[in-house]
Amino acid sequence: MSHSPADPARLLVVLDCDSTTIKDEVIELLADAAGSRELVAEVTERAMRGELDFAESLRERVATLAGTPESVFEQVYRRVRPSTGIRELIDAVHERHGIVAVVSGGFHEVLDPLAADLRVDRWRANRLELAGGKLTGRTVGPVIDAEAKADALREWADEAGVPPSATMAIGDGANDLRMMAAAAVSVAFNAKPVVREAADISIEEDLALVIPHLDRLR
Repeated sequence: MSHSPADPARLLVVLDCDSTTIKDEVIELLADAAGSRELVAEVTERAMRGELDFAESLRERVATLAGTPESVFEQVYRRVRPSTGIRELIDAVHERHGIVAVVSGGFHEVLDPLAADLRVDRWRANRLELAGGKLTGRTVGPVIDAEAKADALREWADEAGVPPSATMAIGDGANDLRMMAAAAVSVAFNAKPVVREAADISIEEDLALVIPHLDRLR
């Protein structure tokens, strides 16, 4: 569904991907296939607690995937589990003539099919570099970090003609805090303590619990 400025969307809901839109951390599923799960999980946890710069932690984690065949993406996508209530939340936003977007510190290669499956309207993520059908252990293009997430929310609202007062951001980790600060209403979902403290609303387990709060967006 697309909106032109002449037909502005009523609201914009932007979700983080890993551990928010889905129950999994995609980098960890990729690392499972590459045999580097333990190392990656440890780096992810430090990054989510805000102890590591996101770009550094992304580089460290992606480097462990070097040499993995690109067939890993399909294998990983089959293991991805959408979060409870995500489809209901997306339907509720669409019923209110709103836009649902996902911005991820993860990867387009898994987010692209997920976005199509869930009927997400906008999405953005990091891209993994491939050479000769294998991952090089590097990303290409701009890194989607905390600031890039906040920028995406502002850009999508502007493009769709959604006023700042009708924006919501949903996330779980330190990397989501700037995006949440940029939104009119921020929701912590199964979140780290630092995120719960910063959020307007904190929910656990079921994203459908966000639906009653959509009517705050005007």
